[in-house]
Amino acid sequence: MKKISFIFSALFIIGLAGCSNDEQVLPEQRFEAYISLWEEQAFNEMYSMLTEEAQDNYGAEGFIERYQKIYQDLAIEDLTITYNLVEENEEEALQTTFPITVSQDSIAGEITFDAEIEMVEYVNEEEERDWLVNWHPRLIFPELEEDGRIAIEATETSRGEIFDRNGDGLAINDTVYEIGIDPGQFGDDRDQEIGAIADQLNLSVETIEATLEQDWVTDGVFVPLKTLSPSEQDLLENLTSITAVLQRETTGRVYPYSEAFAHLVGYIGNITAEEIEQAEPGVYQANDQIGKRGLEQLFEERLRGTRGIRIVADNDGEQISIAETTVEPGDDIHLTIDAELQINLFDHFEQDPGTAAAINPETGETLALVSSPAFDPHHFTYGISQAEYDELSEDPKEPMLNRFAATYSPGSAFKPITAAIGLNEGVITQDDRLEIDGLTWSKQGWGDYRVRRVSESTGPVDLNDALIRSDNIYFAQKALAIESDRFIEGLNRFGFGEDGLDYNYPIQSSRVSNSGTIDRETLLADSGYGQGEILMSALHLVTAYTPILNDGTMIQPTLDQEEEHGKAYAENLITAEHASYIRESLRQVISHSNGTARQANIDAVELSGKTGTAELKHSLEEENAKENGWFVAYPSNHELIIAMMVEGVEDNGGSGYTVEKLTAVFDSIYQ
Repeated sequence: MKKISFIFSALFIIGLAGCSNDEQVLPEQRFEAYISLWEEQAFNEMYSMLTEEAQDNYGAEGFIERYQKIYQDLAIEDLTITYNLVEENEEEALQTTFPITVSQDSIAGEITFDAEIEMVEYVNEEEERDWLVNWHPRLIFPELEEDGRIAIEATETSRGEIFDRNGDGLAINDTVYEIGIDPGQFGDDRDQEIGAIADQLNLSVETIEATLEQDWVTDGVFVPLKTLSPSEQDLLENLTSITAVLQRETTGRVYPYSEAFAHLVGYIGNITAEEIEQAEPGVYQANDQIGKRGLEQLFEERLRGTRGIRIVADNDGEQISIAETTVEPGDDIHLTIDAELQINLFDHFEQDPGTAAAINPETGETLALVSSPAFDPHHFTYGISQAEYDELSEDPKEPMLNRFAATYSPGSAFKPITAAIGLNEGVITQDDRLEIDGLTWSKQGWGDYRVRRVSESTGPVDLNDALIRSDNIYFAQKALAIESDRFIEGLNRFGFGEDGLDYNYPIQSSRVSNSGTIDRETLLADSGYGQGEILMSALHLVTAYTPILNDGTMIQPTLDQEEEHGKAYAENLITAEHASYIRESLRQVISHSNGTARQANIDAVELSGKTGTAELKHSLEEENAKENGWFVAYPSNHELIIAMMVEGVEDNGGSGYTVEKLTAVFDSIYQ
């Protein structure tokens, strides 16, 4: 902050045309005007306040353009100049030299220096007087000599790596292979060789020809075309059989598990001008790579590291340091994910569209987040052709869609949540039974709208039977008995609504309905068995089962090993007695002869769970609608719970198709 120890009777800034002899122009007034312009980086106006000698010595280019380039290159910000003015004394000579302290932020941190500005009196032909600045380059930086220049030395950093819970690399810095051409090594049929290279690398012949036509290209040089990952060894061998093709090793980003983690880990890619502009000054350079998707993007600030920057004054080869920051490597990220389980789940989808989420229900640690099908992240990091991108974009299975971050109708897999809310509200008891006849049911006034169940009951239906046989009518009637407000309140306690699970990966919040309210009886009835407008992510669904396994405590899911594990999201969602009752029913879903997941009753491990078939109808009249098949299951030791959903199961046996896939996963784990 400026400190002024005297007061002007009339403070003003005079024009550069000069002042008449009747006006007293003080050097400190012109000095302050110059300082104000400097802080505003108004270099043109500053130049006009220099002495004729300074202007002759350095010229506009040596002053204005020099300042502009240095300040731009160093990303100078928050420039402040402080000074003290001596108290005015008529008996003493005017102050013409002013000590200053210059402080500014730069790409290498704060730069502070002391200097002096000398004001020189100027009298023009009309004998008008003014004070001008006797400028020299050391006012930019004291270390800078007359013909010196400012140089920036950068020491590159290393990007942090991403690991699973067991230390297996999911995104690592490893050897990659840069493929190029030596134009002097083409054989007799150059066009044929270029065509073969283009086919192998998914590049157009025109792209390769344009690359080879650059001015710097000559025989004997390495002309880079594309970078390949270690997983593309077969392609590398095929390419290097062509005489003109060369390869050289370099370090790059590698995704060892490729597609299985593509949606979760994401990928890095070349930074854009817009991304550089949006970032803090000096953080990125034009050739940097930046997280574009998934955890690579989400944890970019932690992963990217900080390159070392040294600003030096280079005076005819003699370098003097002005400011310096040390290089800092990016942080490694250790996830709660189990790579082996993730790959196991991904492979069992067999490219079917769907999603799966797995957690430890006691600690909340996320063990898998799967989206199928997927893509090879290396193609995006090292350059994807338009043809490859179009193929992915136009694929009806939508491999670019991150399904574990989306929400879906959970179908009957939602029924244990309705059961928990009903038991907690006292609307459902272990002893009450409903008389339900036939396969359909409708309430008076509903018109043609009817609730349909899969199988008829042989007697009054209790909660145990309704869960085993997945009775839609039972849960529709119980949802009506709970009533809309209490039902929504119960769901909000389970993590529905905008606040969601407070998870550190951006997953859509589950919702009760499109509007957040349930204002129709038919919608409430449908919601009771997981249809209507209920939408949930796979992660939320599997988390919502944890109160059943933890005697009423819903666990907070985590993804980063640094997070606190075992933290409760909500408590007392259900009593221990009621939780035990539902657990027994979910075991019978698999073990009972009428259970909807009987094929999951395997020898390798005792499983419990719940199936769900979500119909994706757009109207009551629609027939042969698409169906998504759900299965949520856990072993008897409660060390793991998995929710899996497969899209389009209507022609594959409904949710039974998903049961087969997830059961095979458990069988492979415990056999």
